[in-house]
Amino acid sequence: MSEQGHVADRLLEAVDQKGSPVCVGLDPRVDHLPEEFVITDGDPVDQIEAVGRWAIKVLEVVAPHVPAVKPQIAYFECLAGDQGFYGLAAYATICKVAGEIGLIVVGDAKRGDIGSTAEAYAAAHLTGPCAVDAVTVNPYFGADGLQPFLDVGRDTGRGVFALVRTSNPSATAVQDFTGKNGMTLYEHMGGQIAQIGRDANLLGQRGYSLLGAVVGATYPEEARRLRRIMPQQIFLVPGYGAQGATAQDCAAAFKPDGTGAIVNASRSVIYAHNRPEFADLAWEDAVAQAARDFARDIALAVQKS
Repeated sequence: MSEQGHVADRLLEAVDQKGSPVCVGLDPRVDHLPEEFVITDGDPVDQIEAVGRWAIKVLEVVAPHVPAVKPQIAYFECLAGDQGFYGLAAYATICKVAGEIGLIVVGDAKRGDIGSTAEAYAAAHLTGPCAVDAVTVNPYFGADGLQPFLDVGRDTGRGVFALVRTSNPSATAVQDFTGKNGMTLYEHMGGQIAQIGRDANLLGQRGYSLLGAVVGATYPEEARRLRRIMPQQIFLVPGYGAQGATAQDCAAAFKPDGTGAIVNASRSVIYAHNRPEFADLAWEDAVAQAARDFARDIALAVQKS
């Protein structure tokens, strides 16, 4: 294990320090940014640099209130069109800065493949310039698609969040497919993740695996079911805020001791300056207040559950 320590232990320690199990997503969309970061002359490189400045400022504003951030790589990849490599450079910079100021960084890349391609994805996202504390992956290639990520994670102290039950409305059309044994596809996948992740070489000091799971807050009953199936997985929980899930919905993903999950919010925090209730605030103050409100809301719901 790396000298930096097991990712689950580091994440739980960061949650304890900040007092709330939350994560802020970084999804840079130019049409949502504060006016000062919108480049009107159309220069794509200047716009990417402005996005980078905005993202770093967001990191600085939310860092006192949240333990983790989740940059969504797609929003960086698409910047500048055919000059998208500048966007990837911005992503790498944001991840590096976030780590330097003490935040746990989850790279939302949803990568997945088999064999040498999975090895390349694992190397790209868990080592080198784009290295993050944990990366999201698509586990539907099976164990051999996950193993390269787990191998690198074990050696570096980093981790993986595998998609199990996603928060989007049409997920039910696929993930609720039920086999002859009465088990849904998402339950089967949860069982697979639990089995793979219980390897002693993947477990941290507090009993959680470096292999976690993405479990949407928009389906709380399913989250409770998956919590029983995957006791050693930390859940990354999207769906709060703009997607409609409440703090009480999110609480379904946690264990009775208040551990086992981290809840993500993106648009409702990073674009808080566009919300009517924050209209009188400077954009940085709006983001800070939204981050505080988010953290408090989740912490209270978990305490009451």
